[in-house]
Amino acid sequence: MTVTVHVPLGERAYDVRIGAGLLARAGAEIAPLLRRKRVWIVTEETVAGLHLATLEAGLAAGGVTSAALVLPPGEGTKSWPHLIRVVDWLLAEKVERRDVVVAFGGGVIGDLVGFAAAILRRGVRFVQVPTSLLAQVDSSVGGKTGINTEHGKNLVGSFHQPSLVLADIDVLGTLAPRDFLAGYGEVAKYGLLGDAGFFDWLEVNGPALAAGDAGLRAEAVRHSVQMKADIVVRDETEQGDRALLNLGHTFGHALEAATGYSDRLLHGEGVAIGCALAFQLSARLGLCSQEDPSRVRAHLAAMGMRRDLSEIPGDLPGVEGLLGLMAQDKKVQDGRLRFILARGVGQAFVADDVPTDAVRAVLAEALDSKVF
Repeated sequence: MTVTVHVPLGERAYDVRIGAGLLARAGAEIAPLLRRKRVWIVTEETVAGLHLATLEAGLAAGGVTSAALVLPPGEGTKSWPHLIRVVDWLLAEKVERRDVVVAFGGGVIGDLVGFAAAILRRGVRFVQVPTSLLAQVDSSVGGKTGINTEHGKNLVGSFHQPSLVLADIDVLGTLAPRDFLAGYGEVAKYGLLGDAGFFDWLEVNGPALAAGDAGLRAEAVRHSVQMKADIVVRDETEQGDRALLNLGHTFGHALEAATGYSDRLLHGEGVAIGCALAFQLSARLGLCSQEDPSRVRAHLAAMGMRRDLSEIPGDLPGVEGLLGLMAQDKKVQDGRLRFILARGVGQAFVADDVPTDAVRAVLAEALDSKVF
């Protein structure tokens, strides 16, 4: 069964289709968008080896021909050199403004290809076909596109909404357990930021979901996408409520930068650790009970996920080094760090008056645990 979450953004509205077997039906799903029955797929080596033939066959079954560009996997691909490579390839392929480019992969490919589509001929349509749990529940929805630079994560980009999102639940079965759980960090974030009932549901069903229950996976993706869609519709360009989606990200992005955007720490792992730290900071400031950060960490532990700095291999910068990395975050306004804090599970809010000493104390405590 396939379910649809509609993202009602006026002329930029689109559907997110969630279900099994969507790659095999890709031609029928995408064909209504096309002026000419051809698409250009940008993917990466791991996804291509597992799923590109299925997608190409699914497109062909719907009468859609395709060409593909295969990039290296990993966060390093979300960079200036590969952006140039994608844009030059699309121009060489004579892609027109009314054509459709397909971003086929995880969050790295979705962000990179979405940004390339945004700047190509001042805006070409694109379809997201996310292949990771993280991309299905987060990065493929909402129109945020961009690349990383030496100065930080996602500092160059644009808002460019997709024309369609196809989230095939079947592809999640080919993810390595670590990659699946990294994506689960974003799923748990939705419950923590605004839906305590969903977090209750995850505490009960999370282990079976991780073990492969397709029905539970589909429901987790649907609920997460619906929550994100509702927030995006209220605040498309992150002037207010959409900032709530950054729960855990101020800490997480700094940790990703500190580990060189490498396999030492995946994005979703950084978010999960960041959520635990955000709740710890909230408790230190007296905003929530001491039990709330313990509950967050207990659920992450039950899922077999990273939740402490001690679980990040290798050395990390000291407190001041991490604070410096946070200061480069997009959420800085007027030189002040903005954090997403919580008054409890499901009760997140934006705070731009957080005392630096409190952040310093939380980081020092977390780093001390890493030493021992």
